Amino acid sequence: MAAYLRRKRKRSDLNQGEIDSLAYHEKIRTAIAEGTKSLVESVVSCGYLNIVNGSEKEPLPSQECNLATLCEMAKKLPLPDDNEQNTVQFIDPEDNSASHLDIFSQVTENTSDCAISMKLLGEVFVIPPQCAFLLSDLTRIQPLVIYGKRFDLIVLDPPWENKSVKRSGRYHSLPSSQLKRLPVPLMASPGCLVVTWVTNRPTHLRYVREELYPHWGVEVLAEWFWVKVTQSGEFVFPLDSQHKKPYEVLVLGRYRGKSEGSPSASEMLEIPVEDHRVLISIPSLFHSHKPSLSEVLKPYTRAEAKCLELFARSLQPGWTSWGNEVIKFQHTSYFTVQPSQDPPKVP
Repeated sequence: MAAYLRRKRKRSDLNQGEIDSLAYHEKIRTAIAEGTKSLVESVVSCGYLNIVNGSEKEPLPSQECNLATLCEMAKKLPLPDDNEQNTVQFIDPEDNSASHLDIFSQVTENTSDCAISMKLLGEVFVIPPQCAFLLSDLTRIQPLVIYGKRFDLIVLDPPWENKSVKRSGRYHSLPSSQLKRLPVPLMASPGCLVVTWVTNRPTHLRYVREELYPHWGVEVLAEWFWVKVTQSGEFVFPLDSQHKKPYEVLVLGRYRGKSEGSPSASEMLEIPVEDHRVLISIPSLFHSHKPSLSEVLKPYTRAEAKCLELFARSLQPGWTSWGNEVIKFQHTSYFTVQPSQDPPKVP
């Protein structure tokens, strides 16, 4: 009986979702295996990966994030009118208190060229230079639209529904159908590059490609793969694991709107996006924390591109970010403070 329980499940034992997942994995497996092998060999030769045996791991910060709860409470506050002019507020570098700021219904900007510490309800958050953010959920995203910026790059990391997240309660998931409520067409510039992180469930991939992107007027261009490796360059999970795969998918597209006909001038100047590309990195210790894509995607956007991240949990210099935990990983407990070196005095 024990031997029977340990046997590998036959294909006939799988449900339709598992069959679809296996078929998709078999389709992309060679590209991921060969791409990862080539990249690991390259980075090892450059000294970017190091084999570490028995090293002690630093304890993770224990700071609890109550930002989502604050967003729920903030729903009682009035939203600005569509014609409201005062939709942006600025952090004063000389006053790090956020007690006078309405970060739930106004876009907050740090326009300085250095990071600023912001105190909120007794906690301190580090706000990067030249960035903007709105702390809210989907029901109160309107201030971001009123903000009036059109973005050249929009990255989304939706909180996809899955059984693991539901059991753990790490964060609130969102039904995929609700993603259509995101006002992407109102925030995207012509030819805007739209990039969505997707779990390995084929139903989510099909939804993005066949429903969500067409609904927004986004043309699907490519699927890229983020492969998670260890410090020694091995997959974090076996490549053919039936439970967890060591990769996630990025669906890339460009905003075309509803227009038809010949290509626009902006389309003619666009840099082609590769159909498939493999990216590797050592994953963060924090659940579902994705690597920054700013440098990877820079070649596919225009110079001085305006960039937006949706469902963000951290901020990036020069970017606008939105989400109900948008400053979670900006808490000072996630940073190592080092004394600054004063520049030498000129005699």
